[in-house]
Amino acid sequence: MKELIDASRQGNTDQIAMLLAQGADVNFQDEKGFTPLIIAAYNNQAEAAKILLRNGADVNQKDYGGNTALMGVCFKGHLELAEILIEHGADINATHGNGGTALMFASMFGKNNLVKLLLNHGADRMATDQRGMMAVDHAGIQGNMEIIELLS
Repeated sequence: MKELIDASRQGNTDQIAMLLAQGADVNFQDEKGFTPLIIAAYNNQAEAAKILLRNGADVNQKDYGGNTALMGVCFKGHLELAEILIEHGADINATHGNGGTALMFASMFGKNNLVKLLLNHGADRMATDQRGMMAVDHAGIQGNMEIIELLS
């Protein structure tokens, strides 16, 4: 249901509530596998994400590339949304198509506050992707000494 995806992207909570009340599939996937929750989270729409989660959105649903909503917010740097997703049972150590994790995304893109949050919730700092790289290796490529220290 494209309307639910669009409302989630825009954070239109009234429309989301109306569409869900009319029976829209909260876990609908578009042509890329994006769900309303993944779209809301990626676009920093916290209230939309909360409504979707309260209505049964699968916090760990992956898009067709294997990315979860948590991975998306760690790429974008949305701390509040990461906290919301974790509170609703997001799998901290889920892996996507090449074995990457949310911690690797946060490390790769210099999201220091998210690295701290993920570590505080049990992220596996020793996980390796298909290239054999850990989160600390991704931070090293970026020269982010704070993250390197957090992960060492």
